[in-house]
Amino acid sequence: MNPRLDYSKTAPNAIKGLLELEKYVANSGLERPLYELVKIRASQINGCAFCLDMHTKDARKAGETEQRIYALNAWRETPFYTNRERAALDWTEALTLISENEIPDSLYQATQEYFTENEMITLTMAIIAINGWNRLAISFRTVPGSYEPK
Repeated sequence: MNPRLDYSKTAPNAIKGLLELEKYVANSGLERPLYELVKIRASQINGCAFCLDMHTKDARKAGETEQRIYALNAWRETPFYTNRERAALDWTEALTLISENEIPDSLYQATQEYFTENEMITLTMAIIAINGWNRLAISFRTVPGSYEPK
């Protein structure tokens, strides 16, 4: 796979907004392992190899287990995730696939059982951010494999 361009070097000002959004979410109090699960799940749906490489590494560093990372694609069929995580993953899938479906009131209400209004906004912003990063990495063919967690 050959990269098309390095968007962070070519137009660093273009990604400032996404970086600020990441900073907002990172400082919001949303649990880091949950945030990484959301990033991984959206990246699985979008088929973003670079982000999958990055966020599985970050998840491990945040204490996530191999079992939960490997089973994430089938989270509904496993007992490995909390109800809060399940609500976040369901919300992640719905927002990531928003062009294919609506966001029903029942899903919103189910998610609200586990997240405050502020957390709902933060979770939604986290999903918006990872979907943006996925689209950048896929469009410009960012090559996976070289990322090392800080």
